[in-house]
Amino acid sequence: MSPSSKKNRSRETVKAAGALVWRENGKHLEVLLVHRPRYDDWSIPKGKVESCESVRTCAVREVAEETGVQVILGQPLSRVRYKIGDGSRKEVHYWAARVAPEASAAVAARCAVKPASAKEIDGVEWLRVGQARKRLTYSYDRDLLGELVDLWEDGKLDTWTLVLVRHGRAVKRSVWNRPKERDKETDEATRPLTHDQGETRARALVPILAAYGVGRVITSPWKRCVDTVAPYAAAAGLDLETAGALTEMAHAHSPKGVRSVVKKVLRVREEPTALCTHRPVLPTIMEVVSQYAPGKLLRSVPDRDPWLKTGEILVVHMARRPRGKIRAVAIEKQRPVLSEGR
Repeated sequence: MSPSSKKNRSRETVKAAGALVWRENGKHLEVLLVHRPRYDDWSIPKGKVESCESVRTCAVREVAEETGVQVILGQPLSRVRYKIGDGSRKEVHYWAARVAPEASAAVAARCAVKPASAKEIDGVEWLRVGQARKRLTYSYDRDLLGELVDLWEDGKLDTWTLVLVRHGRAVKRSVWNRPKERDKETDEATRPLTHDQGETRARALVPILAAYGVGRVITSPWKRCVDTVAPYAAAAGLDLETAGALTEMAHAHSPKGVRSVVKKVLRVREEPTALCTHRPVLPTIMEVVSQYAPGKLLRSVPDRDPWLKTGEILVVHMARRPRGKIRAVAIEKQRPVLSEGR
């Protein structure tokens, strides 16, 4: 290999993802670790991101392949960066995760996975955190474990999730509006997604919503919102719930209805919920989210137009703090990879 090739290789970053899967067993916290015979090490399940795959989908897929366990992602943990043997760098994205319920609709929406061979993974074990700390081979894995334990001890690990979705790209008003044939509200209510960006990104949302275990979908009844989340609902076997308060016109008339919908989802612990709406409604939703977000998280909450791009999502992880106070403990934002989907 030439010096220039070696230099270019050293600049490459290999992306990977994984999850630290946890459960409570009595008063004890346990985590799921894997043994890799090739390296003779114990580590957190993880693997390389495939072409046109998001890091979130990768994390869920790799855990399923290496452990045989389907999981639901919780809040993100720290990213780990290090050099690998060929001189390139590796960046691994991690999440805290829990085992998905047996009847999880989200699992039904996922693509099938091929279990890792015994040559790749020959041991999978639940361990108490003290045992896991001793078993883990690498210091960065022990650091992640420490981060998880800190969250658990601080009452921030057991979370529930809201996934806020801005609808995909829609056909332009100038193209769709037909004043002589329809009234303004009908024009807006029936304006569809574009066949390329809009519909493609709606399909790309499927594995992302599945990774977060979404079991309930609430949407504006207008077509561009319904069609954005319909592919996931169909894949998961869920019925869409429509909320008229989430339309642009209802919001313009009175934002109170939007605030009520969002506060209920944030405050009431239930299945992970996706909520799909329009750009003009987002400032009110962001205002409500900000009320539950401590100062250090506020920078994660969009504060100016367009707040979210078309087809982009905001994931809010909520936890019940000491004395019963409900707060956001983590916020993520992502625009799904266009080529990803079923």
